[in-house]
Amino acid sequence: MSDYDRIADAIEFIASRARCQPALEEIAAHVHLSPFHFQRLFSRWAGITPKRFLQVLTLEHAKRLLGEQRPLLEVSGRVGLSSGSRLYDHFVHLEAITPGDYKRGGAGLKIEYSIHATPFGDAFVALTPRGVCNLAFVGHEGCDAHLSALRRQWPYAEIRENPASALPIVAAMFGRRKPDGPLSLYVSGTNFQTNVWRALLAIPPGSVMSYTQVASAVGRPHAARSVARAIGANPVALLIPCHRVIRQSGELAGYRWGENRKRAMLAWEAARRENAPR
Repeated sequence: MSDYDRIADAIEFIASRARCQPALEEIAAHVHLSPFHFQRLFSRWAGITPKRFLQVLTLEHAKRLLGEQRPLLEVSGRVGLSSGSRLYDHFVHLEAITPGDYKRGGAGLKIEYSIHATPFGDAFVALTPRGVCNLAFVGHEGCDAHLSALRRQWPYAEIRENPASALPIVAAMFGRRKPDGPLSLYVSGTNFQTNVWRALLAIPPGSVMSYTQVASAVGRPHAARSVARAIGANPVALLIPCHRVIRQSGELAGYRWGENRKRAMLAWEAARRENAPR
């Protein structure tokens, strides 16, 4: 069992018993480790102790985070909704595919793909010269399913495997190297979808918003369901942070790549936020 699988199992166990506040010894026994070794492994992986992670999982904590985002709605139009903006801490730049590019089906476009290990499991990454066009976590369906979907979206593109091309991007995503500039995304979506995705980029790491708050941020306060559908269609996991959107109640709601992974991402980001230099 890999460290990710072991920690994912622990996270699921903790989340399912959050109301009972399981002790360290109980969680460690579930993943067949001593309390000492489990605490070290979990803290090294998540940057946060199991006890603190348990606190992050509570509805009360999520509701506090939701409350913090009120000022963000007032400035989101200035911060995040123009294609030239550098969003969340100048880290990601999103460019939407033009109708002409979409119509050509990728003719003349070169796309390189690869599989990379991440703290949240293996990720399928597809990269064009203009930016990342796809990032998805690989489950039981395997790489072939993601590659087939990529070929359907870009039937006339030149698609080849190149593990080296995405290495700098993956390293920057997880803090192993500082990016030279904003990471570029090159995505296909309707105007409404791309506006929603840009709004997500304005949510700082370690923070969350509700579907209703995102709907208000894009000027459609009564379109929470449409916002949810646009979030579900997000083609670039983690970099477009759809995992930072939860229900108004503080519950996680669904996640395309699994609620357990969503919990892990939110806790990991919360830990990095807490440990960041002031």
